[in-house]
Amino acid sequence: MSGTEYFLGVDAGGTKAEFALGDAARELARVRTGTIKRMKADAETAEANLREGLQKLTEATGVSPASITRCCIGTAGESVPLVVNWLREAFARQVGGELKIVGDVEIALDSTFFGGRGVLVLAGTGSNVAGRAATGKIVTAGGWGPAMADQGSGHFIGIESLRRGFLAIDQRRPSRILDEALGFWSLSSISELIEFANANPAPEYSRLAPIVVALAAEGDLVAQEVLEQGGRDLAMLAGLVIEHIRALESVRPNDRTSDPESGPPFAVPAVAVAGSILEKVAPVRDALVAGLRERYPEISVLDAPADPPAGALWAARQSRR
Repeated sequence: MSGTEYFLGVDAGGTKAEFALGDAARELARVRTGTIKRMKADAETAEANLREGLQKLTEATGVSPASITRCCIGTAGESVPLVVNWLREAFARQVGGELKIVGDVEIALDSTFFGGRGVLVLAGTGSNVAGRAATGKIVTAGGWGPAMADQGSGHFIGIESLRRGFLAIDQRRPSRILDEALGFWSLSSISELIEFANANPAPEYSRLAPIVVALAAEGDLVAQEVLEQGGRDLAMLAGLVIEHIRALESVRPNDRTSDPESGPPFAVPAVAVAGSILEKVAPVRDALVAGLRERYPEISVLDAPADPPAGALWAARQSRR
């Protein structure tokens, strides 16, 4: 096996990390651990999870982390110093070779389009949308974090359900959302829920998402509206990315005066999805697709979900761009 190059792709999510190890042609092993993202875990926990992932890969393949040629990590918050600096330092201690850190939506995009043209909508604990134009440029929308954006995500579903649950009290509409939230957090009154939900630091609102999904399936109209709104918001963001791509492709390289009316008609790029919400929560995905097709009737939404660890491994195999 001497002379073989090995590559590592890592999807560093908010609740879990997935590691994919491969050579130049094949994926050799894949393992999952707890999160290695410092915004979601303390340094000791994140380092322990990283060691666990690397050890599992070595046990499965016999490949030492020190022999890795290049590693690509995809993570939300790739511009946040706390996230990026810790990843660089921790991987430098334990993994050999070059290191690339990119956005989580970029590795999901690459897992489906392999550096080509397309749009990826990601919604898990957080959310983001990215697309690559025919020019190779990547454009994004959303992804500004839980306080500023994260439309359609688990966080959005949790906090928006509480907001609409309280609005339902004012509207005299029935909903079980607040009752279920009280039980989930072992609270005894609405007053306690108000205090708990407004605490600093805030609770993990995303943990309410499965409850909201279950209530929607049982016919709770407020819960159904939350899920539909999440999908519609994601469709809006995807539309912004598509229009950014249209603008990029209307100008040919080295010709900044190109008339978009004189070229071939714009082909709406295909859309892929990734993340636990879009993969598992049909009402959100259905609302996303419906919103996109209202604006772009010809759009193709791929059935198979993106595979971010595979995209990170693909990116790791590419020379530094």
